[in-house]
Amino acid sequence: MSEFNIRAIKLGRDVTAEDVQEDLEFLDDWEERYRYIIDLGKQLPPMPEALRTEDHFVRGCQSQVWLVTDYDGDADTLYLAVESDALIVRGLGAIILTALNGKTPKQVADYDMDGFFERIDLLRHLSPTRGNGLLSMVGRIKQEAATLAA
Repeated sequence: MSEFNIRAIKLGRDVTAEDVQEDLEFLDDWEERYRYIIDLGKQLPPMPEALRTEDHFVRGCQSQVWLVTDYDGDADTLYLAVESDALIVRGLGAIILTALNGKTPKQVADYDMDGFFERIDLLRHLSPTRGNGLLSMVGRIKQEAATLAA
């Protein structure tokens, strides 16, 4: 088994938010889009149990979610990893990574996630608790990015 390397996660570099938007627009209905989102989540490497700690736990999510960040000060780059016990939530975390992973803290803090979610018509197709969980993940990432950018 390979060692977990947060900086090796390709979402945000090889698969971008623009790619996700194009792919979702191509799909005919939300059943296909949900399958796509779940498949996107399967691209995330499993997070080791050692990182699934209270410090990394995201509150406000219906499912169990852990978020790990790693800041490379030399490259001014913020790396992200998400884990969840629910496939769809793992996929939603992957969507967030396509927009924010591998960016500078300022880019992350300034990125219009609400606009992105609106462009892909995502929040309207999630239950209120899933939507709140998604926004909790984004809020936590943006808070950390804003702290680093300051």
